Amino acid sequence: MKASRERIIILGAGVMQGPAIRIAKETGFFTVVLDGDPGAPCVSLADRFEHIDLKDKEGVEAFARSLLKDGGLAGIMTAGTDFSATVAWTAERLGLPGIPYEAALNASDKGRMRRCFDEAGIPSPAFTVVGKNESFTIPAPFPLVVKPVDNMGARGCRRVDTEAELEEALADGIKYSRSGRAIVEAYMEGPEFSVDAIVYRGEIIICGLADRHIFFPPYFIEMGHTMPTAFSSAEQEKLLDCFCAAVRSLGIAGKNCIGAAKGDVKLTPGGPMIGEVAARLSGGYMSGWTYPYSSGVEPVRAAVEMAAGREPRFLKPVKSWTSAERAFISIPGKVKSIEGLEKARNTVHVKDLFLRIAEDSPVSFPVNNVSKCGNVISAAENREEACAAAEEAARSILIRLEAPNAETSAFLSAFPASKGNGESFPPDAFGLNRELKAALESLPPGIVPREKPSGKVSIYPFPAFLEAGLVDYMGRSVSQSLEALRALSGLPLPVGTGEPFLGREFWQSLIRGGYQGAVYYLDTLET
Repeated sequence: MKASRERIIILGAGVMQGPAIRIAKETGFFTVVLDGDPGAPCVSLADRFEHIDLKDKEGVEAFARSLLKDGGLAGIMTAGTDFSATVAWTAERLGLPGIPYEAALNASDKGRMRRCFDEAGIPSPAFTVVGKNESFTIPAPFPLVVKPVDNMGARGCRRVDTEAELEEALADGIKYSRSGRAIVEAYMEGPEFSVDAIVYRGEIIICGLADRHIFFPPYFIEMGHTMPTAFSSAEQEKLLDCFCAAVRSLGIAGKNCIGAAKGDVKLTPGGPMIGEVAARLSGGYMSGWTYPYSSGVEPVRAAVEMAAGREPRFLKPVKSWTSAERAFISIPGKVKSIEGLEKARNTVHVKDLFLRIAEDSPVSFPVNNVSKCGNVISAAENREEACAAAEEAARSILIRLEAPNAETSAFLSAFPASKGNGESFPPDAFGLNRELKAALESLPPGIVPREKPSGKVSIYPFPAFLEAGLVDYMGRSVSQSLEALRALSGLPLPVGTGEPFLGREFWQSLIRGGYQGAVYYLDTLET
């Protein structure tokens, strides 16, 4: 019996799959959404939800086959997940639109991917794949990068500069790998970019080239991206030529292939080099949010229609705006409260706010792209306005931590982060030079009664720090950090020498942990 509406399977019910579910329903499809987590945030959007482990390609195939036999099935797709190989496996066996399973494996396993690049002469780093307890030869001089061969979101990914670091990084990379393997590759110097593309019967249709903003070595934490890139047309052309050649080398863009590709490309001193290519549209808010805001085009709509065998439409940009995505983060601890959400949402040009935490949530300084606290997205005709809006909104969100807390106390006591042997992780919120460190040491420790501080408490002056023009890792100045402290504490806390006052210990907490560290220090005085 034929279903009244064509059915489409969408793998994943997370935030990143929300646009695909919404657009599929708008297009008239009956959405059948699969996920291993019945509590995933977009489960309620589906017309039908099935609790299936997305790694179980045979199980997904069997379920899809049952739909095909009983009412029909138009197609299967995903966006922003690791499971493009499950999609390809199922589509290939059921005769649905897609890409070859072998091509999807090439785009899912970084070892296979690098070998394809090498065979096709695509610029990419030297590499070797390592399993647990396997011996290997380092493929290039330090620095190197270690990552799992089959994971996303920068999980288990880090830069290493010594053999001692390499051993620790390998253990982490293998831990995050579903197949128990890590890849060790040469480090690529230079700015990084994200690319999305629709692939239709041999044609690669670019759907966005964005600047990625990567911080906090030795990890690779994306604190945001800006769409479109600010780099020149000539540089963009070189980057996209490298990306398209990489896509073809994986077998994703054959004449019968129907799907998508997402890539990370670096502009090194020697020219563009390909980082990775996935056989799907991107997560990270790019394909579902920032490219649509900047161009007026929804690549997810094209991906949905192609999965059902329809020719993609409406892929020509209709406007040229800038959309900026920015993340906000926390030092380690447990969330007591979150302030400023409405202020962030109401910031001019802000379109979306995604919150990953709540009261009582554990938080940590990010070591991958899934351990951030949330994201803000803006859009404006002017690039500077779009970027400023997203950054201002992200700074408006203030996360107060419970006190006392062992993890927060340990983080704040690890001061300074750098012990004179280079940058350390996690970094201090404010990096001090030698002169400022000496000036900090000259401050009195602080005289504060051990009962709840009153409005008469002042902050001992530290003019050299206040006037240094420093900002924290969210772009807050020292003055803005003090204003955040006052907003959360409810105390006026003037700068002055009247006793009782907050001295060196207070400033150290602020320098190490930003406004969060300063508020936590004040809160510990009340316990």
